[in-house]
Amino acid sequence: MGMTMTQKILAAHAGLDHVEAGQLIEADLDLVLGNDITSPVAIKEMEKMKVEGVFDREKIALVPDHFVPNKDIKSAEHCKCVREFARKNGITNYFEVGQMGIEHALLPEKGLTVAGDVVIGADSHTCTYGALGAFSTGVGSTDMAAGMATGKAWFKVPSAIRFYLVGKPSQWVSGKDVILHIIGMIGVDGALYKSMEFVGEGVANLSMDDRFTIANMAIEAGGKNGIFPVDERAIAYMKEHSDRPFTVYEADEDAIYDEEYTIDLSTLRPTVAFPHLPENTKTIDEIGQDIAIDQVVIGSCTNGRIGDMRVAAEILKGRHVAEGVRCIVIPATQQVYLEAMQEGLLKTFIEAGAVVSTPTCGPCLGGYMGVLAEGERCVSTTNRNFVGRMGHVKSEIYLASPAVAAASAVAGKIAGPCPAEKRLS
Repeated sequence: MGMTMTQKILAAHAGLDHVEAGQLIEADLDLVLGNDITSPVAIKEMEKMKVEGVFDREKIALVPDHFVPNKDIKSAEHCKCVREFARKNGITNYFEVGQMGIEHALLPEKGLTVAGDVVIGADSHTCTYGALGAFSTGVGSTDMAAGMATGKAWFKVPSAIRFYLVGKPSQWVSGKDVILHIIGMIGVDGALYKSMEFVGEGVANLSMDDRFTIANMAIEAGGKNGIFPVDERAIAYMKEHSDRPFTVYEADEDAIYDEEYTIDLSTLRPTVAFPHLPENTKTIDEIGQDIAIDQVVIGSCTNGRIGDMRVAAEILKGRHVAEGVRCIVIPATQQVYLEAMQEGLLKTFIEAGAVVSTPTCGPCLGGYMGVLAEGERCVSTTNRNFVGRMGHVKSEIYLASPAVAAASAVAGKIAGPCPAEKRLS
């Protein structure tokens, strides 16, 4: 019986020739990740374990990004805890304000994740790195503590769903629309504890930003991880950002999949997830009514990369955010911020009436920099629209791509980009 990409990576890291779905294994870790919310819990668990030091100070990444720059005293204490732990243990990859970014955009940019890696992170969107052909998944803070101490983690080998991507996305359709379409099709538990493997000739028509977005939201379908094959585009990205060696794994021809779907990218339309689940999707053509909005957020670990900034800026250029709408733009990393500044994108945002924030997760989890009041509606490029996710339990979140978010900011209601315009290459 053959193995999937994910199963091959896990077998190699467990020192086994073969693994099967449902098998329990202990695997070596290439990277352990934590942020300012989850790391303090893991650090306290390590103290209980009475462990001296970490397994490898170069294979741990600590990125305060959720409530930073510090929102309040509690968040300041959390960051202080992480900072002191990093200094005490000589953690190489500790990224403080001024160097930090939103963790799942920052780590690939810094070259810390490459194909063939096994990565765990105490954040559910750690699955992002599957875009590079790595096995990466979110874990709890206790598992993070064990990973930092031992360099190992237990896994139940997941079964898999294979998604054949064919065709080329049309104008303004992005990776966000692809993954929202898939979640709308299979549901928020449609891939529960399964590997979502994206293959087919259509993959070549997706940018790395698109792939990061799709892998990032695998968890919103219940997936254990999302993963892409390693093609020329992925290799070029890794060579640009990292000097680490990488390993390419390919699924066996006789690998077993629980389900298989074919997605024709050319047929997809800009898609919006309505409250209060990512599976509650409608294309921009199916909405059929005016839905007035109060706020737009463009950013997050899902859609805060430079490609996202370019798309939003192209739509906002020469236009203005509608009266009564707050538009918040958050570049995901310092590098993205710098590139956006050098390209004049920040000027475009500000002239359009938007505000630009330093990198932070802030509004995505209802932390700060965009918390919603009762009855308010927000179009957001983030990844979750659960009840109360961005603020008041009676607020509403509509998940969308940067193109739809920017167009909605101008329209003052949920709107698609004008079809006559062209997207930046």
